[in-house]
Amino acid sequence: MRKRLMPKTLADYRDIVGEDEISKIYRKSSEVLGKHILNINATYYGGGVAEILRNMVPLMNDAGVQVGWRAIPANPDFFRVSKKFHNALQGGDINLTEMKKEVYEGTIEEFARFTHINHDLVVVHDPQPLPLILYYKKRQPWIWRCHIDLSSPNEELWTYLKYFGIRYDNAVYHLDRFAWRGVGNYSIMKPSIDPLSIKNTDIPQSTIEKYLRKVGIKEGDSRPLISQISRFDRWKDPMGVLKVFDLIKNEMDCQLLLVGAIAADDPEGQEVYDEVFSEVQKREDVKIAVNVHDIVVNAVQRASDVVLQKSLREGFGLTISEALWKETPVVGSNLGGIPEQIIDGETGYLVDPYDYEDTAEKVMNIIGDENLSDEIGRKGKQHVKENFLIIRHIKEWLDLWTEFLT
Repeated sequence: MRKRLMPKTLADYRDIVGEDEISKIYRKSSEVLGKHILNINATYYGGGVAEILRNMVPLMNDAGVQVGWRAIPANPDFFRVSKKFHNALQGGDINLTEMKKEVYEGTIEEFARFTHINHDLVVVHDPQPLPLILYYKKRQPWIWRCHIDLSSPNEELWTYLKYFGIRYDNAVYHLDRFAWRGVGNYSIMKPSIDPLSIKNTDIPQSTIEKYLRKVGIKEGDSRPLISQISRFDRWKDPMGVLKVFDLIKNEMDCQLLLVGAIAADDPEGQEVYDEVFSEVQKREDVKIAVNVHDIVVNAVQRASDVVLQKSLREGFGLTISEALWKETPVVGSNLGGIPEQIIDGETGYLVDPYDYEDTAEKVMNIIGDENLSDEIGRKGKQHVKENFLIIRHIKEWLDLWTEFLT
């Protein structure tokens, strides 16, 4: 048996997806064998993009494709501006000043001066590095991988960013309804989880209990546990989660755990955390854990009776697939990529994010019916296995790269 700390290889996934699926990756990779692919995003840690790249890049190299990854060494001013861009691209307002444009483009131009791109294909993730294509004499395909919902962007910002976006050979979105219209060719590719990562791999009950104690859940406390795992971000609506919990608490004795991170590229994260922390202190049965290790997230998702994902906007929300992979039922907002993962009434429940009463009722339905909870859990894991594992994701990237490199 391989030691857990050794780097994962594709062969380690055979017991999960089967020999044939692994063989398909090696066959597909032969089409672009030896090619150099570069991924560029905003940060190495914090958020789903960095996590996907951290899991996927080594496996792609194991398949024989030479895949690299670089992040922007930007200052806080850049991240403040890019966060405003992120909010506006999801429909928020923005005062698009020349100063913001200067900070945004100037940071990327500076990055270009000490970054050498001699690769066969470049993949740029999300809006932060989008202008990079301006600062190189384009000699290879460039693909923009967008991880957010662009179905109703702020028009002024859309017009500005389109100037960079039209230069890319292709864009990749999670869902067709997320795509920018009229800006070149695009593909659809849903994200994935890694079932063998520390966050998702099987762990014994003793380990689960150990890490629950570390985040304040007392040993032997048999009350139902509700959790939400997400960045401290207003779009994730942690304050709304507290309102839902207050309604549930009026009907049954239970506890809530909010597990979150403050992403390196999100300057609003600390402010949101402080607001949530202040509210948590007013409630006896609510705990909050910030910037915890992945194994803690694993333990919490396995121990929870219900996981909430009460987002107000959502690119995809892979914490849902993470919980479903562990056979934990999820109640999530009916928006973004959440309905792709939750089949309402089968692998969880979909709710209106502003309907606190219905959300509370759905959570209590699951907690109050063990047979229902078990059935949802089984169906949820199967749904994730068939649709949202990293092996499927790698195959789709290889197909796209082959299209542009052969």
